[in-house]
Amino acid sequence: MEPIETERLILREFKEDDFEGVHQYASDPDVTKYMVWGPNSKKQTEKFIEERIDQQTQTTRKDYDLAITLKSEELIGVCGIDDIKLRNRKGELGYCLNKDHWGKGYATEAAETLLDFGFTELELHRIHAKCDTRNTQSARVLEKVGMKQEGKLREHKLIDGKWRDSYIYSILEHEYLSKQENHL
Repeated sequence: MEPIETERLILREFKEDDFEGVHQYASDPDVTKYMVWGPNSKKQTEKFIEERIDQQTQTTRKDYDLAITLKSEELIGVCGIDDIKLRNRKGELGYCLNKDHWGKGYATEAAETLLDFGFTELELHRIHAKCDTRNTQSARVLEKVGMKQEGKLREHKLIDGKWRDSYIYSILEHEYLSKQENHL
C-alpha cells in the first residue's frame, strides 16, 4: 500500500525500525489508559510491529493498521481500519497517539483520511468505532469526523479485572459522501 499524505501527516505501513516511536506511546500508561492493551513491554511492542508487517502480506486484508508520522517522519501514533468484513462491507476505525501530540488535531486528520480510504478505496458501506465512555477526547474526534453515536455497550470489556463501558459510533457511506459534497 502506498503512503497516504495529508496536510500535516503521512499514514504509512509499519516497518521494523519503527520500534522506538511505537514503544514511546505504547508503553505510556496515560496513552493506554482506555485501550484494551498496554502499557506494552518491549517484547509486546516488537510483537505488535511484527504482526503489522505480517498483515501487509495478506492476500485479502482484514486489517489496515498504519503508522502516523509527521512530515518530518517522526512516528507519533497508529491508526487503522480493522476487522474488515467484505461481505457486509464494514470495518472498525481506531487510532492512538503519543500524548506529546494530543490536542493538535492529528487524530481528527488521521480519522478523516481513514474514512476517505475506507469508503473510496476499500468500498466499505459502514465504518464504526468504539471508545471508552470516559474517553471524552476520542468521542470528540469521532463526532468531528461526522460519526454518530449509536449507543452504549455496557460492561463489554474486562480490563485489569474491571468491566468497562464503551460508546459505539458509526458513519455510513452515503452520510460520508453527503458530508464531502457539502464541503466542496
